[in-house]
Amino acid sequence: MARRGTDSTTTRTGTDTPTAHTGTDTPTARTGTDPTTPHTATGDTTARAVTAPAGAPAAELRHHGDAEVRGDGAALTDLAVNVRPGTPPAWLRERLAASLHSLAAYPDGGPARRAVAARHGLDEDQVLLTAGAAEAFVLLARALPARRPVVVHPQFTEPEAALRDAGHEVGRVLLRHEDGFRLDTAAVPDEADLVVIGNPTNPTSVLHPADRLARLARPGRTLVVDEAFVDAVPGERESLVPLLGRLPGRTVVLRSLTKTWGLAGLRIGYVLSDPGTVRTLAGHQPLWPVSAPALTAAQACSTPEALAEAEAAARRFDADRAHLRARLAELAGAGVVEGTPAPRGPFLLVGHPRAALLRARLREEGFAVRRGDTFPGLGEEWFRMAVRDRATTDRFLGALRRVLT
Repeated sequence: MARRGTDSTTTRTGTDTPTAHTGTDTPTARTGTDPTTPHTATGDTTARAVTAPAGAPAAELRHHGDAEVRGDGAALTDLAVNVRPGTPPAWLRERLAASLHSLAAYPDGGPARRAVAARHGLDEDQVLLTAGAAEAFVLLARALPARRPVVVHPQFTEPEAALRDAGHEVGRVLLRHEDGFRLDTAAVPDEADLVVIGNPTNPTSVLHPADRLARLARPGRTLVVDEAFVDAVPGERESLVPLLGRLPGRTVVLRSLTKTWGLAGLRIGYVLSDPGTVRTLAGHQPLWPVSAPALTAAQACSTPEALAEAEAAARRFDADRAHLRARLAELAGAGVVEGTPAPRGPFLLVGHPRAALLRARLREEGFAVRRGDTFPGLGEEWFRMAVRDRATTDRFLGALRRVLT
């Protein structure tokens, strides 16, 4: 095993320093600027693997959006965390409150596991309930064999952090802004025996086609797809769940109830995979790993009524995201760019040559957005912002106009 937090290998797709055209003469936003990895030769248009220097800053992988709204940031309008506003809904809070009467009993995960399985049309032994998706990443890193794990970036950084903590040397595939951060399956090394990718991807908001993700599956490889935000996509399009059991190798899909249902503080998520993988991962959990209230939430959020509410919320996200994109487009002449031409998540990746300064000034205006430079493959030219209602968006755009002047 490699030493904890050791060197990582990076595969870059395309050129070394891709640029985002802003429509002005200002400096351009770049991707491919992972500060932990050396640059490949300028003009090289093939994917190359390089080794990062020792001591790469693994600590920054543990920076998340909630850090932007702690302490003095608690009073800011929160565009840094991607939890749906107004959640948990009243009916869910009531169910959770009622569950407190059973706290004297040890948790029984059976009813919740069966509810989740029925919601996805799977067998009960294909479901593992976890204390959020974050626990699932730790279980995967510790329980499954992997000689050459690879994480496709930019994406949520906990998978790589968990793998490093488990002693793995982690390879990286960095997707490019010029390509809209779309997946190039050829860039993933053939010898990678564990591949992790998000769909839709945080922070880029790219929704990769399921058939393209399926091409990553092969005998001897574990394909892990983080679908923490797919319930914010109408119809849960491009989910890999319908393909479970039909692809070569091992396929693992992770889900979270945090974002749509506002349950970040409760910690509830789950793994969907084959029965053998579920048993292996479960063998690394402690007894009663999920609390009784969290089990209540998993069961309640799997009902047809809850799924209908989530679908309606996903459609509102679509409309609100379209409004946000239209307003951001008004600032293209000031150097503001989007990270991808067809975002599908409840957040956007936004670029500007002075994004770090803009983030600081936006805080003075009362808004918190998520810094982008802690995502491998992105630099200080990027920030991520949550999609909110039109009134909040209009207030934010007013503030952004002011700080751009």
